[in-house]
Amino acid sequence: MNHVNGKREDEEMDTSTKEDDDGQDGGGDITVPVNGEFTNIGGANQNDEEMEEDESRAEATFSFIIENISKMKESTLSPSCMVRNLPWKIMAMQRINQNADKYNQKSLGFFLQCNAESESTSWSCNAAAELKVVNWKPDGEDFVRKIQHLFYSKENDWGYSHFLPWNELLDPDKGYVEDDKVHLEVFVKADAPHGVSWDSKKHTGFVGLKNQGATCYMNSLLQTLFFTNKLRKAVYLMPTESDDPAKSVPLALQRVFFELQFSDKPVGTKKLTKSFGWETLDTFMQHDVQELCRVLLENVESKMKGTCVEGTIPKLFEGKMLSYIKCKHVDYGSKKEEAFYDIQLNVKGKKNVTESFKDYIKVESLDGDNKYDAGSFSLQEAEKGVIFLSFPPVLHLHLLRFMYDPAADANVKVNDRFEFPERLNLDQFLSKKEKTPAVYILHAVLVHSGDNHGGHYVVYINPKGDGKWCKFDDDVVSRCSRQEAIDHNFGGHDEDISVKHCTNAYMLVYIRESCMADVLQPVAEADIAQTLKERLAEERRMEAQKRRERSEAHLYMNVQILTEDHFYGHQGTDLIDLEKVNFRNFKVKKTMILFDFLDVLAENLRYPREQIRPWPFQVRQNQTFRPTMLDLDTDLNKTIHDLADEGTWTVFIETVDPESNLTRLPEFNKDSDVLLFLKMYDPKTKSISYCGHIYFPIAGRACK
Repeated sequence: MNHVNGKREDEEMDTSTKEDDDGQDGGGDITVPVNGEFTNIGGANQNDEEMEEDESRAEATFSFIIENISKMKESTLSPSCMVRNLPWKIMAMQRINQNADKYNQKSLGFFLQCNAESESTSWSCNAAAELKVVNWKPDGEDFVRKIQHLFYSKENDWGYSHFLPWNELLDPDKGYVEDDKVHLEVFVKADAPHGVSWDSKKHTGFVGLKNQGATCYMNSLLQTLFFTNKLRKAVYLMPTESDDPAKSVPLALQRVFFELQFSDKPVGTKKLTKSFGWETLDTFMQHDVQELCRVLLENVESKMKGTCVEGTIPKLFEGKMLSYIKCKHVDYGSKKEEAFYDIQLNVKGKKNVTESFKDYIKVESLDGDNKYDAGSFSLQEAEKGVIFLSFPPVLHLHLLRFMYDPAADANVKVNDRFEFPERLNLDQFLSKKEKTPAVYILHAVLVHSGDNHGGHYVVYINPKGDGKWCKFDDDVVSRCSRQEAIDHNFGGHDEDISVKHCTNAYMLVYIRESCMADVLQPVAEADIAQTLKERLAEERRMEAQKRRERSEAHLYMNVQILTEDHFYGHQGTDLIDLEKVNFRNFKVKKTMILFDFLDVLAENLRYPREQIRPWPFQVRQNQTFRPTMLDLDTDLNKTIHDLADEGTWTVFIETVDPESNLTRLPEFNKDSDVLLFLKMYDPKTKSISYCGHIYFPIAGRACK
């Protein structure tokens, strides 16, 4: 940070809408001065394609020259500079500081604004920036202050209300003003944004994973396993044809991998988390990334048994170590060979991975009250330790960033600086050298930001092992530098902004240099079982249909159809029992007219149109359920929605008796006829039998 005449400005960074001490809104009215000059460094004379790519860039430097600065009363706003496809602007204003002495009451307010004109409330973009008042003198010193902020709709600008005292800004001897002009400059470096248009596939060739809000580190681990190409290829070949789609972890993993490889949009993981029962934030908090990795790999390894890919998991991830105890003074001890799929390394008090490995194999002395029981030799002084016999092609290193603190009686995060190399040689830790050197290339860095109570997880991956890194931040994927992926995640202190640095790596994935070509072998569509492709295609088709049905649900209504067959066997005094009847249901567009619906029914019931007649049912005031009449002369062209009012429409469809040899239903005169349903009661069996229906003259008399 630069200072003016040795005087340091100690105001905190804030948003321009924060009230000043006099209670006035610091932002003021936003106006762009007609005499302001704007320079976007490095953006001129580009064709459309280059400009489009330039707008997605991660960083940019842009300037804004304010003329007539001594007369500035209102806020001024620069034209926009595009970074990460978002518009960034310089905002400047005159501010009043009531806490300052009478000479320094006025200050320059200097802010960086992002995407302020957007009406969306779901976007966010994390960025760091340098705000600079450029000195006009050739040998003058610029005044610079730094910010880091998560920009979003409610805090879309960030900077300093009192960046520089107004009298110092206008002092000709300071060099910040010339011809009543002030030159402001911003260097901004931004992460890829969330909640706005960002085409990860276009910019990187890869897609991200949707954040369920409760899956923490899972997305980082899944991307890491996906880019272990030999594992991905083997996962595709697991036999899952008969698996339960809701409970099968292997099938769910196949689904996620397939979509990550072929989708153009972020991929969902709800079916995967449901398959292994971790569906809430609490469930994830009870475990860690190491446990989740084991759950996934154990399920996959079990599914691969007896198949052409059996043994893939141990061949990729399994190393061997020897645990031993050796007595110092007698020839007695014990040895046990063990397999490992990952190694947990201490971070606290260690400078780097090499120191942690030395600590891991450090010999422990068993003496004093901790002597070793050597059987017939009684208690003996001994040495205890482990020796690495072999390292696997893919090495998972879990860094113990979270530890129990007895003083606080709680788990705390270790934010100490801990370095890890891009190329790691582990030969010195083997009991004897293997056929190929134990030299490893860094493939993935899993990173946590925050404390032990929560935070954010991302993963940096070197997909092809060629040093070209990408940042996978849930649904957003972007290109990044080696420094961003490695050096910036060592942890420790960031002296530039004098805060505890809480972003650091908690898991590393290394691939053995001699195995790189095999582990990262290409995975083509031809490597995927045809049965799996067909199953996933059918799933997608069914889900698309369900989405379409949900989106169009308001356009349809349900029509319940009864025929005379439904009346037989019912023992009540009513025609049917509504709770027990098995209706024939039709999903019908509300705008369909009755004429067309009768055609549908005729075809479905396999009767000619003239042999069916609809009788809508109504619930009467006495709670009986009876058919009513439609006036077919006037109702045929009415919509189903108009005839049914609201909700479900229940209709009795009268049909010609097949044994009657009638070619059409007899005429029914609404003015002179009545429809009667006949039932016979048998006093011996105390049962009721449905006998059919007849048309009867309303003025007629029934005979005994």
